[in-house]
Amino acid sequence: MEKKIREKRVIKRHHLRYYLSVYNRKTGKPIGYIVNISTEGLRLVSHIPLLTHSVFQFRIKLPREIDGPRNIDFDALSCWCRPDVSPECFDTGFKLIDHPPELMGLIDGLSMYFSFKLD
Repeated sequence: MEKKIREKRVIKRHHLRYYLSVYNRKTGKPIGYIVNISTEGLRLVSHIPLLTHSVFQFRIKLPREIDGPRNIDFDALSCWCRPDVSPECFDTGFKLIDHPPELMGLIDGLSMYFSFKLD
């Protein structure tokens, strides 16, 4: 008999149809792609396992078609990391830390335009 795991999530998670690239703010190198996001955290897929219980300094580079700032900088605490369903990829869960208003605006926009509902 299969047991169902009770979801503890309080904030609704949005699954993205298109992946958004995330970069290391200090080096400018790509780290991975956001595959779901909420106002509290995000899940990132990368090609290498990321260190857990560490604060990462991220940057999202916005396309020039979007009005406003070109980059959104934010920090996030890695909470867990595990192999992804895709070979040679890893999923890492992050909790957002002191996120700027621009990131909250981006999350709202993404959830409105690029997400789909899972039942």
